[in-house]
Amino acid sequence: MTDYALELEALGKRARAAARRLGSLGTDVKDRSLGAMARAIRARSREILEANAADLQGARAAGLSVAMIDRLTLDPKRIEAMAEGIDVVIRLEDPVGETIRAWRRPNGLSIAKVRVPIGVIGIIYESRPNVTADTAALCLKSGNAVVLRGGKEAFHSNKSIAGILSEAAVKAGAPPDAIQFVPWTDRSAVAPLLKLDRYIDLIIPRGSETLVRKVTEVSTIPVIQHFKGVCHVFVDKDADLEMAERICLNAKVQRPGTCNAMETLLVHADVSEKFLPGVIVKLRQEGVEIRGCEEVRAVVPDVIPATEEDWEAEYLDKILAVRVVPSLDAAMLHIASYGSAHSDAIVTDGLDAARRFAAEVDSAAVFVNASTRLNDGYAFGFGAEVGISTSKLHARGPMGLQELTTYKYVVTGDGQIRE
Repeated sequence: MTDYALELEALGKRARAAARRLGSLGTDVKDRSLGAMARAIRARSREILEANAADLQGARAAGLSVAMIDRLTLDPKRIEAMAEGIDVVIRLEDPVGETIRAWRRPNGLSIAKVRVPIGVIGIIYESRPNVTADTAALCLKSGNAVVLRGGKEAFHSNKSIAGILSEAAVKAGAPPDAIQFVPWTDRSAVAPLLKLDRYIDLIIPRGSETLVRKVTEVSTIPVIQHFKGVCHVFVDKDADLEMAERICLNAKVQRPGTCNAMETLLVHADVSEKFLPGVIVKLRQEGVEIRGCEEVRAVVPDVIPATEEDWEAEYLDKILAVRVVPSLDAAMLHIASYGSAHSDAIVTDGLDAARRFAAEVDSAAVFVNASTRLNDGYAFGFGAEVGISTSKLHARGPMGLQELTTYKYVVTGDGQIRE
């Protein structure tokens, strides 16, 4: 087994040096670099697709799930979406240097709270090659150097994209080593990476709950956690049932392999007989397997019986757990007991129910009459995201430019001393 510690330490040193330069880089240079990155993605799309084809061949040979292969797959439309995501980041306001708050003390001391880059950010992720482009763009715009460590299933795609982006950015004026890719698939390269607390300021893992927990356990660097997405939609007794059906279908089947897809549908008992038969037919037409409680099976008898494990499952597949609940309180108790504090929604025309759900459900994003699939950096206007954090410190929900900054205090005086 190769010892990667020395090589990773050298990588970390280069990233730290790049971060020092990036932190003071002007917005014009950063935006010029991002423009070059977007153009390079478009111009070299064939190269990216060839690399992705090699990864897909390996994924199918390894027997990866349909959901995993979907996450891995690139096509011209998805490559264009990566480039468009970078274009959006260019148009976003640069957060670096923003004065968050300023005040003057009675002794004349002037204090300003100013937004600054975090420094060096390590991204450890699985499957999705678009993460390479999204995170590189957001980190560069927010003045952070980035170290990318993708999964072995997407190695060729990630390496190709990272190389194209780095080359384009440097030619446009960004410092070398601002975008670095860990070029080894061995798992033994991860642990020493997570010990580089002298050089890397923050680790953001994106992938399975197993990955996030392993990273958190091993890392000596602070970790922003993105745990599993056990997302719920609650159809209230006062819901517009046509709207509810449309939201539920979107939340489950639009892209079932994503962390913000609905995994459990909760339906108020007062509307279960009217709502469930129709929505279950339409979900099944989309290939969704339904697992329901006894109350659900009383309405639709051929539903598979749900087990206790189903209520806390993140399927990432066309499988849905369905439960009938007697009240709003029961729905919120279920979410508190089984949810993962990711994305949860209520469909209701009741103002009091909407207000209570929004106030009492403690999730990173709470939706009223909208799909959980909208918990996303693009949908929120962030341009892209480096992840959807279920942590409470220091960022929560989709992590865009502002979430990739911290702050410092700039204190100006005219000779004041501590008495």
